[in-house]
Amino acid sequence: MTTLRDDLLDVHPSRQRISLALAVGATVPALAVRMFDPTLPHAVAALVFGLAIVGSAFILSWAAEAAQLDISAGLAIAVLALIAVLPEYAVDFVFAWQGGNSFEQYGASCPPIGGGTESPCSLALANMTGANRLLIGVGWTMVVFIAWYRIRRRSGRGAARAWEGVKLDREHSIELAYLAIATVYSLTLPLKHSITPFDAFVLITIFALYTIRVSRAPAEEPHLVGPARYLGTFSRRARRTAIVVMFAFAAGVILVCAEAFAHALVETGAELGISEFFLVQWLAPLASEAPELLVAGLYAWRLNTNAGLGTLVSSKVNQWTLLVGTLPIVFSIAAGGLHGLPIEAVQREELFLTAAQSFFAVAILANLSMSLREAWFLFGLFWAQFVLGALVPESLHGIERIAVGVVYLVLGLWILLGDRSRIPRLFRDGLRAPFAELKTEPVGDRD
Repeated sequence: MTTLRDDLLDVHPSRQRISLALAVGATVPALAVRMFDPTLPHAVAALVFGLAIVGSAFILSWAAEAAQLDISAGLAIAVLALIAVLPEYAVDFVFAWQGGNSFEQYGASCPPIGGGTESPCSLALANMTGANRLLIGVGWTMVVFIAWYRIRRRSGRGAARAWEGVKLDREHSIELAYLAIATVYSLTLPLKHSITPFDAFVLITIFALYTIRVSRAPAEEPHLVGPARYLGTFSRRARRTAIVVMFAFAAGVILVCAEAFAHALVETGAELGISEFFLVQWLAPLASEAPELLVAGLYAWRLNTNAGLGTLVSSKVNQWTLLVGTLPIVFSIAAGGLHGLPIEAVQREELFLTAAQSFFAVAILANLSMSLREAWFLFGLFWAQFVLGALVPESLHGIERIAVGVVYLVLGLWILLGDRSRIPRLFRDGLRAPFAELKTEPVGDRD
């Protein structure tokens, strides 16, 4: 097993400084555009501001990882996952705020703004559902695929065939238990006409209880990767100063660029005849979550799959509770009253599909493992909706989302009914078991 001492000895300062410089450099064009306000084509502006958000997301991710040296292990995982998705929150909040302003001015119709054809209310939910489905369909499965490939290269095809898949330590029952609770509640959202302040209260409460639970985890040596490992070589004062500066700089860039990026995406779609719904749902989350996926991929490459998949599971908890819960709050503030974020017909289907995918994913991981076959099921069903959408006639669009969602639910129920002990064990470990007990049966395939 790799120790912190090993991590800090295996550092290449010049390489890590270059990575830090590239991340900062990615933000410079956007800051220059905001400062001098030149006229740029919307597609170029989307690229410039998108790169700035990607660079800032990398900086946030490295700072959050290094912060694990100064806070408890469980809280560090939660903070790391939360910080890593801050760019996602920023972009989504822009659309939720615009939707609230539109609602206040025009009422429940919440019409499109600028040159777009989609309402900002719809785009806020599109961004959120796309981010959540990418995290599971691409992120979780990527960890399994990379680990399988590494084992096959290292030990041969025989070892790869005998490999039982990624295994998580028992402590990750905490994330999965709270994710299961949030997922069951989220299955009620497609039945409503809006995500209400009450829904926000429930989801944020789940997140708060989850954070309290993980904050009590005992301290342990973190496994640092890349520039975070380089930051770990600093003295305590220098490290903490660097982390604060990195947080402040990246957050400032995101604050300055999020609205411009969202606006440029919508206008680009309108100009090029590309659905802004598609761009906001898939391109924006892919840009903001790229660092998190890269970090998880690096963990998997080192066969530290417990850290790689565990971080992504924690991020899913954050997105499926805090992100979904805060959207109606932002919307209500902008709308000037306790109004719920409207759910249109297409978004009702998107919410159903996203909640169903989460249900299936929790069912798979309820035994704290994911096999290669299960990863292929998750990955294949993620892409199946796109394939079916291309094949189904336009008059029947939406049926593919419902169909794939039903498949997710049926498969999830089949898994849980086949092993009825999974859920009681998961909830006991996740909600009540002492951390000392969770440490007694370590599993995983780390170095």
